Amino acid sequence: MPDPIADPWGRRTPYGPPGGVERLAAALPGRLRDALPAELGLGSPWPVRVDTLLDDGLTEADADGWVQGVSFLHSGGDALDFAVRDGRLVGLRGRAADRINHGRLDPRETYGRPPGAGRGERARLTRPLVREGGELVETDWDTAMGRVVARSKELLDAPGGWGRFGFYTSGRLFLEEHYTLAVLARAGIGTPHLDGNTRVCAATAAAALKASFGADGQPGSFTDIDHCDTIALWGHNVAGTHTVLWERMLDRRHGPRPPVMIAVDPDDTPPAREADVHLAVRPGTNVALMNALLHELIANNRYDAAYVGNHTLGFAELCRVVEAYPAKRAADICAVPAGLIEQAAEILGSCERLVSSVLRGFYQSNQGTAAACQVNNLHLLRGMLGRPGAGVFQMAGQPSAHNARETGTGGDLPGMRNWENPEHVRDLGALWNVDPVWGPPTHALQIFRYAEQGSINLLWIAAADPAASLPHLDRVRRTLAGEDLFVVVQDLFLTETARLADVVLPAATWGEKLGTLTSADRTVHICEKAVEPPGDARPDLDIFLDYAHRMDFCDRDGAPLIRWHDPESAFEAWKACSKGRPCDYTGITYDRLRGGSGIQWPCTPSTPHGTERLYAGGLFATDPSECQTYGYDLATGAEWGTERYRAKDPRGRAFLHAADYRPSAEVTGEGYPLLFVTGRAVCLFPAPAPAPEPGDAAREPWVEVNSQDAAALGIGDGDLVRVESRHSALEAPARVRGTRPGVVFMPFDPGMARAADELTVTGWDPVSKQPIFNVAAVRVTKVSGVNAGAGGMAEDLGSLEGSERLEEV
Repeated sequence: MPDPIADPWGRRTPYGPPGGVERLAAALPGRLRDALPAELGLGSPWPVRVDTLLDDGLTEADADGWVQGVSFLHSGGDALDFAVRDGRLVGLRGRAADRINHGRLDPRETYGRPPGAGRGERARLTRPLVREGGELVETDWDTAMGRVVARSKELLDAPGGWGRFGFYTSGRLFLEEHYTLAVLARAGIGTPHLDGNTRVCAATAAAALKASFGADGQPGSFTDIDHCDTIALWGHNVAGTHTVLWERMLDRRHGPRPPVMIAVDPDDTPPAREADVHLAVRPGTNVALMNALLHELIANNRYDAAYVGNHTLGFAELCRVVEAYPAKRAADICAVPAGLIEQAAEILGSCERLVSSVLRGFYQSNQGTAAACQVNNLHLLRGMLGRPGAGVFQMAGQPSAHNARETGTGGDLPGMRNWENPEHVRDLGALWNVDPVWGPPTHALQIFRYAEQGSINLLWIAAADPAASLPHLDRVRRTLAGEDLFVVVQDLFLTETARLADVVLPAATWGEKLGTLTSADRTVHICEKAVEPPGDARPDLDIFLDYAHRMDFCDRDGAPLIRWHDPESAFEAWKACSKGRPCDYTGITYDRLRGGSGIQWPCTPSTPHGTERLYAGGLFATDPSECQTYGYDLATGAEWGTERYRAKDPRGRAFLHAADYRPSAEVTGEGYPLLFVTGRAVCLFPAPAPAPEPGDAAREPWVEVNSQDAAALGIGDGDLVRVESRHSALEAPARVRGTRPGVVFMPFDPGMARAADELTVTGWDPVSKQPIFNVAAVRVTKVSGVNAGAGGMAEDLGSLEGSERLEEV
């Protein structure tokens, strides 16, 4: 296993792209590709490198057995096996046969393995807790669930009681758990208040995919890295967020015929240092940059006119808007040299196989959905979709964020259905045998506002810790501790949110339960149960099924609403929900997922190998009967509506969305001359986890300052500095690094979220409703006479009004 600090990405295994015959073969369906004669010599895939991570003193032979699983750190879907010894998880090993990681482990597994896998089981919840006399005390499951059910029935018995329930979840549940919760909340209770912290992780990704292509779901495949000649990273520090994918990119870069790399990021990240062109844009100006790149492509006739004419709508309007963004104007706005913009445009306009990846640098910044749509526009203009080496990833951070979006716990209807399409609503009603009376979904930011205002009286929080990472913690904690709000928390640990709950339900984690999840390139993996959960802890699915049974949720005929009883039967129920939809799972079974690699949806009985790439041939999911949304105005979020959408007559064509640049509300000015941005560092541990051990790498927050700014401010490496925005302040040691002049960078993880993210603004994107907390205007001062190792939590400098930011895990 690579050293996660000294050598986070391990040894290189360079490889090159396949030749023309190999690319032709890769474009064939799996059945035909497998039938090709061996003498064609179809090249080698990404070389296998099996990483193993075991408790000190153990070898692979010491394990009693190895159980199939998948990483729970991010949305990359790295397949692995759990090492089991004496009923405990004692290590991990990368799964060599898997299509995604070819045996590699994320270096963060060193710090982020499931509890029991070398981390001990400290702080795990083992028995339910209920509040008695202001204190949480241990109890049994009947007592705990009895209180939840009693309060639930009390609310439902009152007029409009269904609207008194709110559910807040995360991208850490399995698909089966997400789907069961969606049915329970939508059809059992009937509440529109169901969302989660995936709203801050993947909402803009989903919004951009739906807006451009008609439905959610990544068009490309991670194997496109093997074929591409250009990689563009748009606000995505892939080295710190999806490290195995970054290793794949590095191995291509170190092999023959390496791809050119472009990185758009204000910070001096590893991808920025690796890139051939680094566009260190001023934070909040992504749309201006994208418009300039599109301007260059169109003005120099570097687009596929036939593809655009046959497979897209909106080209004339896009031309009109981007005409006003020559490279010189964008250079002034973005504070990057015009020559670099032109160089990037030349690369993008001349490449043959382009892979793009987009993440929080675009999503959580000014005009997030508009900027992400412009990346889609780039691929549509070049016809770079649906073939090997040509794809776009609108990425997510959390491991099952895509399942939240597919199943409906992320604000959409299950099965990627359209809230505004009556036929889609009736279809779900028929599937569940209920009379649908649902209103538009409530996004997560508004759910907490309703809880604060008192219109939500029961808030169920699953696998999330908002009290540890929302801004203005006093206000959040007051809301969760309010007498009129009944809070249910199910989690692994006694989190800060759990400490404020009325009922705490101990949950099992990965390796302690069975289920599936879907990665960022639509690959479905199974994660087997390897060991028993501690004490009385239960799988999240069992908790939801128990609640549904105790509540006696029934369909219109009086039969049980939820008719499944275990993960596999829940998966079969989900398959029925997904049938005929873009995310069709009907060709996948648990048995097919066992023993080898994951399978990409859509996968049907007629396409049992799955679908490696979407939109081959330029046919998109935009037909009014199929599409997931009827569209929004990117500037205001106003819905287009059915009539306007049908008038566009898409007929399977994708949408080119034009957007003028609008300056961010958060700009530098008198007293706040620097811009503050946040991001991920590879050595930081993401949730879920017990608190880090003392001495773990990078556990204290730090602030990166450009050397020119540091010199002007009299700051040296390791000095304790104070960073103040108009909203809050923090203290942390400085690291003098290569971030662009005028920009201050701070990494975040769950332990740092209070410090890093409290400085940033509290607005949200008008379309995706994803918070815009990637940038803030700040001032930085050196703190004299204070130990530089003392990190500081953020302190509130402003009014509690207007704070509606949520965590990112």
